[in-house]
Amino acid sequence: MDSEESFVVLVHHRGSVNRKTRSGVKFTDKNPLCIIVTSTTSYDDLVSAVLMKLGLEGAKRVKKFFYRIPVTVLQNTVKYDCFTINNDVDLQVMFLCRRQFPEVRTPELLARLVDVVSSSGGSNRNTNTIANPAGSSSRAAVAFSSVPVYEPVVQPVASPSFAVDLNGTEGDEVVERKNLPKALVGVAPVGVGEGFLGDEEEDDVKPDMIDDDSADDIEANGPALAVGGSSSGTQQYPPHFSSLDLDAMRQEGVLGHAVGFGARDAEGTGGLTEFQVGQQFQDKDEALLSVKTYSIRRGVQYKVVESDHRRYVGKCSEFGNGCTWLIRLSLRKRKGIWEVKRYNGPHTCLATSISSDHRSLDYHVILAFIMPMVRADASVSIKVLLNATAAQFGFRPTYRRVWMAKQKSIALIYGDWDESYNDLPRWVLGVQMTMPGSVVVLKTTPVRVGGQVDESQALFWTFPPCIEAFRHCKPLVSIDGTHLYGKYGGTLLIAIAQDGNSNILPVAFALVEGENAESWSFFLLHLRQHVTPQPGLLVISDRHNGIKAALEAPDGGWLPPSAYRAFCIRHVAANFALTFKGKDARRLLVNAAYAKTEVEFDYWFDIL
Repeated sequence: MDSEESFVVLVHHRGSVNRKTRSGVKFTDKNPLCIIVTSTTSYDDLVSAVLMKLGLEGAKRVKKFFYRIPVTVLQNTVKYDCFTINNDVDLQVMFLCRRQFPEVRTPELLARLVDVVSSSGGSNRNTNTIANPAGSSSRAAVAFSSVPVYEPVVQPVASPSFAVDLNGTEGDEVVERKNLPKALVGVAPVGVGEGFLGDEEEDDVKPDMIDDDSADDIEANGPALAVGGSSSGTQQYPPHFSSLDLDAMRQEGVLGHAVGFGARDAEGTGGLTEFQVGQQFQDKDEALLSVKTYSIRRGVQYKVVESDHRRYVGKCSEFGNGCTWLIRLSLRKRKGIWEVKRYNGPHTCLATSISSDHRSLDYHVILAFIMPMVRADASVSIKVLLNATAAQFGFRPTYRRVWMAKQKSIALIYGDWDESYNDLPRWVLGVQMTMPGSVVVLKTTPVRVGGQVDESQALFWTFPPCIEAFRHCKPLVSIDGTHLYGKYGGTLLIAIAQDGNSNILPVAFALVEGENAESWSFFLLHLRQHVTPQPGLLVISDRHNGIKAALEAPDGGWLPPSAYRAFCIRHVAANFALTFKGKDARRLLVNAAYAKTEVEFDYWFDIL
């Protein structure tokens, strides 16, 4: 097709996307516009032509186009999917598909029209971009009512490769792209599209110990970031997205990189500019991170030819097949820095496949990106980190990969499990030095007891304010345990007191291997010795056999009249409900348990 050849494009401006047809995607609008374009038509020209033909210039703007993209041709039957067009780069996809699929001579688009916001509410332009804040090199990406979010400006790709937005859309127009022409490049850099990738992730198998986000698992067809416009100039997003620490996302100096994530240049366009001979990096990790980020941003793949402690050489996966992209980095021993010694770029190839994931987006790259967010809030969910990563890179990594990156970042910030357990003796000493009067008992392994080696270990601790406060509390203590999750597991035991206003106060703690008679004996022995020496105490607990054995030990100090035992009403009621399903019976049991006189108890018990 000649570069100046004109052809017709059908532009639908009403209706929605219907995916439940024999041919795949179909637009429901029955009265499309006919727009004449050429292969040199720009995105802005197309927008202007559509608005001019509709007579809506100044009243509406085109938010995006949905392209009915052909994906397969079998026996004169064409299958279609949906592809989002946001800019000139995306528009080239339509021109390429028209050349590759001569059976489809008339492309079809669906224009997403939204109201032009007034001068008090936003921009009046008919373009898809949002004006840059004064003095900023970023453009607004998403908007909240109180906190703006910015993402880097995307510079045009300086190679025949082009970026593809594989986003779903809002409402009943949520679509998924599974199969596109092989010549397309599967990448949606930040700023190209306005949403997240919406592909299913069949390989998102979570490891056994992942429990950080069990209630918020990523759904296979979960909606991407909603991008619906409104006359008020605001947009609605999933509730969990507001839990991101947006300031942390913009922090620089991640993992010691002085110039910020991905070895950004002076303009802050990390991964979006070409390398330069003589460009320097602090270490090999920073250099590799920059190469991977570049590969992800450009939507291309590369292979490592040589890598050791002195040099690193990477070539395009299509090297020798029309692409000459190559990078060679070496260590400068005197300065201790890594430097680009040779660079052939940019890429002159097209990707041979398309995917929602990218091979270079490994957990090392994700780790460098999410580190500031994890540092700001270690409890941030995997779902939030996954969506943030997808928004940053345009590719959606697997749940497991993001989980691994978070675990590694926590280990780098706070230390791993081995380091934490090894620091316990120092922590014990630190507590006792900073808070004189603190009681800390550390039972280490192995310990020889009676000629045998005892492999158990435990830690008991309490603080002077807890010991003093218990003297002024009610003469009762509640004890219970909770399981810990991590590399070594274990159980946290705790004793809780109650003041005169029925406010609870934790008074003692223990870290043990599990709930058993030995662990409870260790905890209760030191609790009695250091915190609760008063006679006539009431101990409230569940009916665990380990607690029973520890309290009934003759040398434990918990036998009457020194102490008395009662069962937790909540546990009793829960066990009762397992056999007696009626809600009324459970309520009567609880009322009887709370009775303060024998007469009141008999009343409720007789009804029961």
